[in-house]
Amino acid sequence: MQPWRRWALWSLVLGLAGCTPLIEALLVYHPAQDLMRSPRDVGLAYEDLWFAAEDGVRLHGWFLPAPGAATTTVLWFHGNAGNIGRLLDKARLLHQRLGVHLFVFDYRGYGRSDGRPCEAGLYRDARAALAAARGHPLVRSDRVIYFGESLGAGVAVELATRERPLGLILEAPFLSVRAMGHQWFPPPLVNLLVCNLYDSARRMAQVRAPLLILHGEEDGLVPLEHGRILFEAGGGPKTFVPLAGAGHSDLHTAGGAAYLEAWARFLAVLERAGSGAGGSGGGQHDLTRPRGGAIKGASQLQP
Repeated sequence: MQPWRRWALWSLVLGLAGCTPLIEALLVYHPAQDLMRSPRDVGLAYEDLWFAAEDGVRLHGWFLPAPGAATTTVLWFHGNAGNIGRLLDKARLLHQRLGVHLFVFDYRGYGRSDGRPCEAGLYRDARAALAAARGHPLVRSDRVIYFGESLGAGVAVELATRERPLGLILEAPFLSVRAMGHQWFPPPLVNLLVCNLYDSARRMAQVRAPLLILHGEEDGLVPLEHGRILFEAGGGPKTFVPLAGAGHSDLHTAGGAAYLEAWARFLAVLERAGSGAGGSGGGQHDLTRPRGGAIKGASQLQP
């Protein structure tokens, strides 16, 4: 089924069913339990980490230490399908090129993690993963970046409103489940029937951390405009990078050098800003021009 048709079906069924937990679990989440690969299969050193959410659900993740000295850790929130095993090729690319620690984990019901996924549960899992990351001996608690993909962007945004990160990177984010439904059904009907899961549009103004949004110009699932609106709503220093030729899930490959360049420049700004970028005072930084010229196609606004 084409991605846009799947989202249309989700919106309709969620509305008609009253967005019950069972329907949410069946239609919003597509977990896989089997980890077909481990980081070792792509040449990465790693640690298995087990930790528990506040409601006792046992969760699993991989900590991928940087090959050299590193001060920054990326806490990775994946999308709604598969598990952390599908992230490995991308993880290897980021790991080799950016020199950061990576902590990837599975939400409840995904991979080796126990439980069943739901919106409130994923938010609990995010808080637990942050605590687990901060407790690792290689992690500086004031230098943790949140990275959310698609559904994971909604999880990362919610966490950022509670626990300010050093920086926030969102890839192919959507405004909310309800906003996705507006693409195919009359908005008044959608607003009446569809639960507004993962409402990043409402929360984004509360985010004060430096923000980078990456969105494929050919994304057939989440319109580019969703990323732009979230960018405009962000309350801190921010950059929006549309990637020509990239769709919803292939930004790291179809986006080419521009994808890694956006990451590298964002990290460079945060590195120079030091712990002050994640502190309460904030600050204004030109995220598109840390060195040399601007990233092609990028937008930047000061708060």
